[in-house]
Amino acid sequence: MFAERWRLSQQTALVTGASRGIGLACVRELLGFGADVLMVARDESYLEACRSELEEEFPHASIRAFAADVADTEQRLELIDWIADLGCPVHLLINNAGGNQRKAALDYSDDEVRALFETNVYSVFALSRLLHPWLIKHPATAIVNIASVSGLTHVRTGAPYGMSKAAVAQLTRNLACEWARDGIRVNAVAPWYIRTQRSEVALANDAYLEEVLERTPMARVGEPEEVASAVAFLCLPASSYITGECIAVDGGFLRYGF
Repeated sequence: MFAERWRLSQQTALVTGASRGIGLACVRELLGFGADVLMVARDESYLEACRSELEEEFPHASIRAFAADVADTEQRLELIDWIADLGCPVHLLINNAGGNQRKAALDYSDDEVRALFETNVYSVFALSRLLHPWLIKHPATAIVNIASVSGLTHVRTGAPYGMSKAAVAQLTRNLACEWARDGIRVNAVAPWYIRTQRSEVALANDAYLEEVLERTPMARVGEPEEVASAVAFLCLPASSYITGECIAVDGGFLRYGF
């Protein structure tokens, strides 16, 4: 019984933005805990290369991939049709796909802001609703959303990004309360700077990196695997009484004072 609380055997996780950075780390972490995984990302050839590599690393797991932009309504529906055709159960949903453009508030066009919200917020809301019929088929299921410290305090990532991630944190709280009766736990993790392809441009600026480290009590940038560990914990039966939480994975950034 103890071991089962720390395993995800016979569970299937759907991970968006699954071919790079935090998403890929989440896939690898969930596979390590015994889950099967459905990987979703936009770049079909790169996604398939990642899937093949993981299949060699985890030969006993079922790892399937579908190329889709989850910010696009039609492609979301195609994803759901694919899952239905597979006849595959879904126990876990990791809403990781997201994007950003760093600009001053006055420099964004309306279309740019709308696009950020489509990717960062609406895709999370829409996929959660679309997967609800799959999740309620099982007695204990979980959704984990990738939020950001940018949605909890000011960070120089642009106002729309912060707005969108604040919305993800609030969506997490709302769905957790509404869907608890359905046996679905809903939580989020909020990373600070994590060493990914998306962050490497900003962190390549030595002066900016120095400022980041000065504001981080642990004085280092996080790794994708450290976010993935928190995500996996929130999926495990061991976290069965945790819902509606947004856990910062930030090296102490949000707790920093003077």
